[in-house]
Amino acid sequence: MHTRTVFFVSDGTGITAETFGNAILAQFEFKPRHVRLPFVDSVDKAHQVVRQINHTAEVEGRKPVVFTTLVNVDIVRVIEEGCKGMLLDMFGTFVRPLEIELGIKSNHRVGRFSDVSKSQQYHDRIEAINFSLAHDDGQSNRDLEQADVILVGVSRSGKTPTSLYLAMQYGLKAANYPLIPEDFERRQLPPALEPHRKKIFGLTIAPERLTEIRNERRPNSKYASLENCRMEVAEAEAMMRRSGIRWLSTTTKSIEEIATTILQEIRPERLEY
Repeated sequence: MHTRTVFFVSDGTGITAETFGNAILAQFEFKPRHVRLPFVDSVDKAHQVVRQINHTAEVEGRKPVVFTTLVNVDIVRVIEEGCKGMLLDMFGTFVRPLEIELGIKSNHRVGRFSDVSKSQQYHDRIEAINFSLAHDDGQSNRDLEQADVILVGVSRSGKTPTSLYLAMQYGLKAANYPLIPEDFERRQLPPALEPHRKKIFGLTIAPERLTEIRNERRPNSKYASLENCRMEVAEAEAMMRRSGIRWLSTTTKSIEEIATTILQEIRPERLEY
């Protein structure tokens, strides 16, 4: 049962408001109901938002928390004057003081994706996503020289979500390959990867966690058994050590933490903007 409703109100997608708001909410032990209200780009929509927030306040008997990233002053005024929630205006909190400090006005651009489709950066990101999808789970050996990073590890160790996150967030062309029994028998990396060893990064995982994940996919199978998971993880880690590959355990790490660690090792310049 949720203890309070949290609204994320934006004139764009609402991703910025939700990401920032969730980072703050993570500091508190409670279970909010999340409501994202994107594309609030007119005064009429702002009034609708106010009615929805105020109705929630009446039904729940407590103030909703409202994170906003709104730049239109008329829309902001409607929310500020009519909203019965606890309002946290991120642009008002950060952008206006920065305008004063920098001595320049912000461009008050509505939504960070408004003109992004025309940029080279956006084009590169789409290419990276397509590359990562085409090279997921060892589907293709073609064009590996174009890869920024090649992830290896046992099945279900987090390679696919990490590859896609690197592509979507940083525009990196990330391929990923599962290490399978044939690789362990040869005691070598897949032959197609040998010429690209400098780009390889390994992911491992605790066998106990791996068996939980695999049992969700194929319950009561040899593939998911703890004995098999222990064998595969041990063999994979031994192979990485022999090959001099950098690697980390994904057991307790988020995708964001895994990706940041990989960037620090493989492409540290991508952490700078």
